[in-house]
Amino acid sequence: QVQLVESGGGLAQPGGSLRLSCAAARMILSEFWSYTMGWYRQAPGKQRELVASIGTSGGTEYGDSVKGRFTITKNNSRKTMSLQMNSLKPEDTAVYYCNFRRGPQEYWGQGTQVTVSS
Repeated sequence: QVQLVESGGGLAQPGGSLRLSCAAARMILSEFWSYTMGWYRQAPGKQRELVASIGTSGGTEYGDSVKGRFTITKNNSRKTMSLQMNSLKPEDTAVYYCNFRRGPQEYWGQGTQVTVSS
């Protein structure tokens, strides 16, 4: 069973940076590239929203609120996906989840807390 393991969350000051990583444990290396991957977040009392996604060919999409500040990347040889978050704002505070999707298959990470506060 594939397991997505997230790391890198924590506390940052407004204007600061954090980097989140998602490692695909027990996924066959040759299959990693075939998944569409993304980062979602959910703040208290709000619905889960898409932050950024990266397709199989490397094309990226971002939510309007993070464009120009966040960057999603993946490393096919290491089976990892990352989210570099710069110029953080208090409204970026949420639990962040990584997601892998391929046809009917879908996997979620356990979530990592990001708190932006002075």
